[in-house]
Amino acid sequence: QVQLVESGGGLVQAGGSLRLSCAASGRTSGRTLSTYTMGWFRQAPGKEREFVAAISWANRTYHADSVKGRFTISRDNTKNTVYLQMNSLKPEDTAVYYCAADLSIVIHTTANPYDYWGQGTQVTVSS
Repeated sequence: QVQLVESGGGLVQAGGSLRLSCAASGRTSGRTLSTYTMGWFRQAPGKEREFVAAISWANRTYHADSVKGRFTISRDNTKNTVYLQMNSLKPEDTAVYYCAADLSIVIHTTANPYDYWGQGTQVTVSS
């Protein structure tokens, strides 16, 4: 089993920055966490969960168009931690942000392929 714990959410004014962290523990199928594709998703009230960014085991990254140039995903395999640096935040970025782990080596931009999920961390951007 893999456990994911997000942190770093909070209340920030528009234009501000936050850095989310996702600490991973455990393993499955004999694989270490560094071989997983890790993703960030978000869900605003009344909306479906949407893809934000993902990073593969080879450190290839992919960001949604809505956050490209403002958000950056990264990982530190020595700490089993994935980060989401969020700059130039907008009120429409307000959502619960979830970290997810995918056992495949392909970056997926939909939620269904991801095997493990964290509990989420709230990000609120005031105007």
